[in-house]
Amino acid sequence: MTEPAPARDRIAIRRIGVFAYHGVYEEESRLGQRFYISLEAMLDLAPAGKADDLELSVSYADLAQLVQEIAVANRFRTIEGLAEAIAAALLRDFPRIDTIEVTVEKPNAAVAALLDTIAVTITRTRAR
Repeated sequence: MTEPAPARDRIAIRRIGVFAYHGVYEEESRLGQRFYISLEAMLDLAPAGKADDLELSVSYADLAQLVQEIAVANRFRTIEGLAEAIAAALLRDFPRIDTIEVTVEKPNAAVAALLDTIAVTITRTRAR
């Protein structure tokens, strides 16, 4: 039996802004800063589109809410750790998602050469 083709449909959410306390430096854990988190959830949206039924898709409001909860209720030393926690939770809580891409931006990172932002992007696929 062959595996089904991977989903090429996507739900994208760009730059969910949160104020949180992530970072390796003491000041970051004390003062906090703004982070932006973006998602691309890959899943088969054909059933939802054909039936015009949200129950056959994933609510972007629910995705954004979970991201906010994870980002503000926890403390991570690295944005990689934050991205991993978000990806794991989204794959756990939304079984329709096949693959998730999470980008965490840290625009005020303590880097002298910073021009705009520093970001980490990870992609995780559900184990089948």
